[in-house]
This record gives sequence, C-alpha cells and structure tokens, in this order.
Amino acid sequence: MSSPAESDLLARTVDLATANVAAGGGPFGAIVATADGRLVEGVNLVSAMHDPTAHAEVQAIRAACAELEAVELPGAVLFASCEPCPMCLATALWARIDRVVFAAGRGDAARAGFDDAAFYEYFERPGRHALLPTEQFRHAEAVAPFEAWRAHEGRTAY
Repeated sequence: MSSPAESDLLARTVDLATANVAAGGGPFGAIVATADGRLVEGVNLVSAMHDPTAHAEVQAIRAACAELEAVELPGAVLFASCEPCPMCLATALWARIDRVVFAAGRGDAARAGFDDAAFYEYFERPGRHALLPTEQFRHAEAVAPFEAWRAHEGRTAY
C-alpha cells in the first residue's frame, strides 16, 4: 500500500462490508477510486437482488462506469474488503482498472462459508473442467455477429 489515504479507503471497505451484514447483505464492500479522484462504493447485493453477479466489487465498478459514462476505468484503483473472486478480477480486467488492493484473503472468506476455491482452481487448471464443462461447436454462422460489428459504422468500440 502506497499511502495512508489508501489505508483509509481499505478501512472504509471493511466498514461497508460490516454495515452490509447488519443490513442483511453479504460481508463484502468495495470502492473504486477513479483517476479523477471520485470514490464510488459498492456492497454485496447477491441475496437482495437475487443476482449471483452482484458482488461488491462488480457493484462498485458498475456504479463507477455509470457515473463516468464509460466502460473502462484506466487509472482507477479497486479497493476491496476481501480478495476478489475470479469474476470480480475479470470485471476489473475488463474495466481496465490499474490496481486492486484488498484486506482479508480468500482463506478468511472460506472460513466464513464463502469458499471460492473451486472457482480459482477452475481457471488455474488447464484442460477440460468437471465443474463447468465447456466446448466449442463451430456453427456455420458463428462469426456473423463479428462481421456485422466490424461493418457497422456507428458502433461504439470498447
């Protein structure tokens, strides 16, 4: 961690997570500190929204993108109360976030009943996966959407 201000932001994510538990949510909080200095918060709303993607980090990234009217957040830092799961890390990658800083680790989450080990292993193991088998079936028109995208002059690149 490079500054006391960052330590304060990390402490704020822990406070958000703890308050979210009291409000009936999951024990996770996150803040996106944008390149222009905005602080955008998110908490875990998985149960409240009946949405398995409503993790605190994803919520904060969605809110920051909406506030900035952008799909990328270069120069931003994601602060999280706990080590982000693979989905949240992938979201941070897609958002082009510069850095992720977290407080508790995946082991801490596992001891509380949030064990993402199978998901981490899924991405760490080469080859076919029993957890979620995937396969490609090359349909004759598989690339048609991409051809339409490249040909569409009014597209918004991201």
